[in-house]
Amino acid sequence: MKRVYVNEQWCLGCHLCEYNCAFANSGIDDMVKALKGKDIFPRVHIEDGEDGIHFAVSCRHCKDPMCVKSCIAGAISIEDGVVKIDRDKCVGCLTCVLVCPYGAVAPGPNGAAQKCELCLQNSCGAPACVTGCPNNAIVYEER
Repeated sequence: MKRVYVNEQWCLGCHLCEYNCAFANSGIDDMVKALKGKDIFPRVHIEDGEDGIHFAVSCRHCKDPMCVKSCIAGAISIEDGVVKIDRDKCVGCLTCVLVCPYGAVAPGPNGAAQKCELCLQNSCGAPACVTGCPNNAIVYEER
């Protein structure tokens, strides 16, 4: 299965992946209308490490995910190898945020948990963070 991988040596820390992710998941066709003057809730996050190292954090779609096991509402499931959250079922307890060993699950705009779902529902072809990365630091491939 294809997954998102990060080549941290190429990451500039520009956060464009976050903006592209938030836009792709906004449901709005115009990036300015979707993001300007608003809080953004990307499903990928840039972490700044020591010595100028930056890297993107996104869901790794684990084979045996702790977030699925910990979800008290049954809102997190695995479909074709992709870990997904049903935001209509999510009660906002955010236990999944606490148990994710990678820090890939975060609270969304209305309190429900959110995470990378590989932009499969957005029909982008590839995740928006990958297509929006100017330095090819984020790739979508099978390894």
